[in-house]
Amino acid sequence: MSAPTRPRTPQAVLFACGQNSVRSPMAESLLHQMFPKALYVKSAGVRKGELDPFAVAVMAELGQDISKHKPMTFDELEDWEGLNFDLIITLAPEAHHKALELTHTIAADVEYWPTQDPTVTEGSREQKLQAYRDVCDGLLARIRKRFAKSGAASG
Repeated sequence: MSAPTRPRTPQAVLFACGQNSVRSPMAESLLHQMFPKALYVKSAGVRKGELDPFAVAVMAELGQDISKHKPMTFDELEDWEGLNFDLIITLAPEAHHKALELTHTIAADVEYWPTQDPTVTEGSREQKLQAYRDVCDGLLARIRKRFAKSGAASG
């Protein structure tokens, strides 16, 4: 007898990154806006960072307000509400390693989406903002591709 197959569409998604200050909160907001009722979405980091003002500005350009996001570590999230996710999407190598460690104790699929860190971009304010926009656009494309097939997509 074979084991039951896991549903193709996750019900709870965790985006994970190094500090939960740029990429993972952007991804959390993008996915939440697409599926506000169909999916439970959170984000966490390996370390605790400070919410990045460039990330806030770029998301505001899309009409999404992440200014109240409080960066959270995996440990804080686990203490606060538990790690009841069936899909963890990691955006940085250190977060991927942490997520793989967690799969020893929780039943979650882990997907690695290598994502450029825009905080290392040098140059003018506009050049920096463009780097954040590029990251946001990349995340949005990956999210659309990954979750459009799920049937949870409404457009």
